Amino acid sequence: MKKIEILSPCGGFDSVVAAVRSGADAVYLGAKELSARAGAENFDDNEMKTAVEYCHIRGVLVYVTVNTIIFDNEIEKAKSLIISCAKAGVDALIVQNIGLAMLAKKIAPELPLHASTQMSVHSPSGAKLLYEQGFKRVVLARELSRDEIKEIAESCPIELEVFVHGALCMSVSGQCYFSAVIGSRSGNRGRCAQTCRLPFSIGKSKYALSLKDNSIIDHIRDLQEIGVTSAKIEGRLKRPEYVAVATKACKQSRDDGFVSEETRSELENVFSRTGFTDGYYTSKRGYEMFGYRRKDDVVSATEKLFKEIRADYKDEAKRVDITAEFSAKIGSKAKLVLSDGTDSVEINSEEICEKALNAPLNEEKISRQLLKTGGTPYNIVELKIDLEDNLIIKMSVLNKLRRDALDLLSEKRSENRNYTINEVEIPKIKPHVSRKKLRYARVNSENIGNGFSDLDLCFVPINSDTTKIKKLVENGFKLGVEIPRAMFSREKAIKTKLAEFKNLGIKDALCNNLAAVYIAKESGLNIHGGFGLNFTNTLDLLWAESMGFADTELSFEIKLSDAQKLGADIPRGVISFGYLPVMLTRNCPNKSADIKCSKCSGKGKMKDRLGKTFIFYCDGFATEVLNNLPLEEINEVEISENLDISFFRFSVENYVENVEKWSDFISESLNSREKTHGLLKRGVL
Repeated sequence: MKKIEILSPCGGFDSVVAAVRSGADAVYLGAKELSARAGAENFDDNEMKTAVEYCHIRGVLVYVTVNTIIFDNEIEKAKSLIISCAKAGVDALIVQNIGLAMLAKKIAPELPLHASTQMSVHSPSGAKLLYEQGFKRVVLARELSRDEIKEIAESCPIELEVFVHGALCMSVSGQCYFSAVIGSRSGNRGRCAQTCRLPFSIGKSKYALSLKDNSIIDHIRDLQEIGVTSAKIEGRLKRPEYVAVATKACKQSRDDGFVSEETRSELENVFSRTGFTDGYYTSKRGYEMFGYRRKDDVVSATEKLFKEIRADYKDEAKRVDITAEFSAKIGSKAKLVLSDGTDSVEINSEEICEKALNAPLNEEKISRQLLKTGGTPYNIVELKIDLEDNLIIKMSVLNKLRRDALDLLSEKRSENRNYTINEVEIPKIKPHVSRKKLRYARVNSENIGNGFSDLDLCFVPINSDTTKIKKLVENGFKLGVEIPRAMFSREKAIKTKLAEFKNLGIKDALCNNLAAVYIAKESGLNIHGGFGLNFTNTLDLLWAESMGFADTELSFEIKLSDAQKLGADIPRGVISFGYLPVMLTRNCPNKSADIKCSKCSGKGKMKDRLGKTFIFYCDGFATEVLNNLPLEEINEVEISENLDISFFRFSVENYVENVEKWSDFISESLNSREKTHGLLKRGVL
């Protein structure tokens, strides 16, 4: 069985050195732009090329993150970055944006694509869709249990990458909009303000959205056993010392089957939030997973500790085993051949070997000089010497021969991957022209009033009572079904439920994740893209067209003015009314206050440090946290010339159940409440 890859984070070149010398098999790093860790030092084109050469010489792979949503005015920038990565010879691109991924396939078809955890893949169908779209690997959501990871591994040949250590977001990656909605700092753009680490109170709990750091390092061999390709460490914003000790711990766990007490202590002291948790992997979600950074945690990370860790990786690691063959004859130049098993180099001495007058050179002296590879990553494991008797060579000549041969081998090993790079013209984008105004709503209950019968489509939850749904259909309601954004462990149940809806005559599905798209397509339902797909540019919409979408909702992180300029023919719209979902969590905030599921109504609320109240709903599988203020922009969106659809999101309340006419929703009384414009006007950074 192939060993699982140890993949380390690198925010700057110092971290690259720390990771490589500590035993990483691969590193991932970000460019100066379009990286989900904009706060890291990151790498420009020259720095990236240097990092790739350094790593490839030492047998380490390099993955570059291009894992943010992008807007149309950034497509040319993305194109240039893809070309730079291909020219630098990186080993893969880690991508969030599906449109950008398709662009990369056209530009550099041989450059492997890895799906970022920002794509929110957490079930077999999501992995299958990406595999069929040409992705080599998917970075799975952090919230998965061992059995869920195993199920995905067995369902599809795509490589799996799993986070084994580091910060644990409260929200499923790619589905957090809290920082964006509150302060325009988008986590999907690499500018998360870590809103979840601020105080949010539920009862005695003061940090209802802050989890301990994830650590499943002790389970690395188990991950390898169930088919995971790569064990990933989080932390591109962390210090090189953190990278070094986390890498060392992972390597020990994989190679030795345990982490030494010394390394474990260093790992706990270098950074933690009141300890670590393996709650998701072991299916022990709950109160014990919550934690925050306290004063004692900060004090433990002392400069003395950092100095000790740096001492562990101050010297070059002998990572590359090579063989050497040396031959020398009187009257000829000495020759040295080095091989790493794939690449070989041959070099001759500048001087001719002479006959010894007194003390001839012997194999022991030659061996002693040639095996001096200190300061390089090479370890000569086999040396063959073919030496004519009574021969003399200066030690300086031998040393230069060795140095030149090692340099030449390094040059060979660092050579570019020589990817094919195609010239791809980005077509001029013509803004889409709306053909017909449609009104869609998404509700969280089937208990809706007659006012919803006027809508073009009303998406009800998949767990709705089918008896009530049948009655609504019979009464003329035009209904669709929403496939949940969180599909953990329930794809089979979802497929069964979709078949029931289809038998009732429902033909439309709202799809907020890639797995939902795959299942809806498989079930023969009309695909309506949801905001959770994070479509923000024309390339995304062209992909949706190619997949046969009927229409799609755009991300609510795109400004209305930018949404109106998007190209492609597919009908599109934006959320124009309702409470915006700011988080999708698998661990319910109520668990921070140790509230048991048996005593929970499926609905909760929490207060931030300013006293604002945020409501959340749980369906038993995941929790959706809503913004504290409703978005109300109905009129502005309805008069837009370039948007086909207004999407309305409702948390069903009494006024919603009782309303008889759609016009009631835009009445003066409804719009007189405190509200927000969301991101339609201000957009995100």
